[in-house]
Amino acid sequence: MMSEPDVAPLQAVLAALADPVRLEVVRRLHRAQGPMACGDLYDGVTKATASHHFKVLREAGITRRDDVGAHARQLLRGDEVEAAYPGLLSSVLDAAEAEASSRPSVPATA
Repeated sequence: MMSEPDVAPLQAVLAALADPVRLEVVRRLHRAQGPMACGDLYDGVTKATASHHFKVLREAGITRRDDVGAHARQLLRGDEVEAAYPGLLSSVLDAAEAEASSRPSVPATA
């Protein structure tokens, strides 16, 4: 069995979390508390762009990809990130949740 990569240096972790699309991916994974299908983790970007964002998060050690048959699932490595940088991920996620809840909701269009 392949071992998990280490969590990247702090600068790489912060850079990965600084992008709004990647932060939303991490926020959704955190809320799910388990693996999620890749397509459920992003809106408004192409599949190729989403793949790039998943790669950045994986290389930073924030997420891992599990292949289940023909389906890929993303999983947050929250415990590993918290062990490397205590309080970092929880603080970022708390701020992201607060920001998301303060945004006005966009009405659905027909």
